[in-house]
Amino acid sequence: MITSAAVVGSGELLTATALGAQAGFMLFWLVFVSTFVKVWVQIELARWTISTGRVAISGYDDVPPRLGKRGWMAWLVLLMFLQFLTSQAGVISAAAFAFSTLFPIGGEPYSLLSIGSWVAILASIAILIHLANKYTIVERVSTVLVFAVTAFAVTMVFLIQGTEFAWSGADIAEGFQFQVAVGAVGIALAMFGLTGVGAGEMTAYTYWCVEKGYAAWTGPKDASAGWERRARGWISVMKVDAWVSWVIYTISTAAFYMLGAAVLHPQGIVPEGTEVMTTLSGTFEAGIGAWGATIFLLGAGLALFKTIIANVPSLGRQIGNTLSLFGAFDWFNQNQRDRWMRWIMVILPIVWGLFGTIVSSPLPLVLFAGVLNAIFLIGVAIATVYLSRTQTDKRVKDGKATTVMLIVSALSITAVGVIGLVNTF
Repeated sequence: MITSAAVVGSGELLTATALGAQAGFMLFWLVFVSTFVKVWVQIELARWTISTGRVAISGYDDVPPRLGKRGWMAWLVLLMFLQFLTSQAGVISAAAFAFSTLFPIGGEPYSLLSIGSWVAILASIAILIHLANKYTIVERVSTVLVFAVTAFAVTMVFLIQGTEFAWSGADIAEGFQFQVAVGAVGIALAMFGLTGVGAGEMTAYTYWCVEKGYAAWTGPKDASAGWERRARGWISVMKVDAWVSWVIYTISTAAFYMLGAAVLHPQGIVPEGTEVMTTLSGTFEAGIGAWGATIFLLGAGLALFKTIIANVPSLGRQIGNTLSLFGAFDWFNQNQRDRWMRWIMVILPIVWGLFGTIVSSPLPLVLFAGVLNAIFLIGVAIATVYLSRTQTDKRVKDGKATTVMLIVSALSITAVGVIGLVNTF
């Protein structure tokens, strides 16, 4: 549920909808393929966690070559702090945009006062939820919001059936012909990179496997048959997690893509950023009534804010663990870790909110963050294969088919990342 909450945010609501607007139903199949392929890296990294009892950042530090006293991936995660800043600042400001459109503060919905006030409200809620630093709180809040947002996305898809933008079985059939037009290759690559679990979610999932108790209940690795039985049992539970999460965020992503393909593509409208929300809400208002636009904006705001709720603790743990690697504190000292984590989870929403409110168009930073994100995806794929081959206990590995899927997944992620870097430069 936490993984689903982190995945379905700006990438799905804003980007998948815009991609549907560009390509129509032609690339609908790619939503399912791109999300499916990435799960195998997520599962293998989590298998390593359950086998070793360690979290991803500590494992990344073991991946050669080393630069100074740290592994190259540790330095990369340190650089990723900038990507975390720009991406989450965009998410929290987009969520504020949706709520401000419905409930403006100070009169004008898109004024700095109204947007800034809503950013402050959302950041304060996020801080209050995470002050306790308890896994169960994050899980329960994420579960409620995930079901609400998934229901919202599916409802929106069926609401348009009563309008001129109704979709048909023929549209869905067209979307599963597994074709890519010559001019849509760039869109297809963007879809693969932006949908499904990203490097941050794959990394964060290892922390949730530890805090949920899978690694603890497996116990320290030994040569006994009991350890192997427990490890295989909890790895099976983890796989159910991963695939249920895949079903949930794939349904949401597919729904948002369908909205773009059915509503925006026929009109030749390809909005960017928050224009997706205003364009679609205007369409719902014209076709269904003001209540349709209200439901859409409420759902959009919740979908985006849900990402913040999941990413404050997810990215906070990655930031805290990385800082500990560089000597800021002892990660294995529970009191020190709790104290650092509480401060980090207070500071992050404030910094993201301020950055999102003040910097309206940080284009150079966004481009740099995109480069870092592509490199991080490549790094996670490489690190997962390395850790799986060198540190995961062979007794808890699956057969050759799983190994093949891991290699396909890692190669696909690496290829798309490299192409993305080339296109950026």
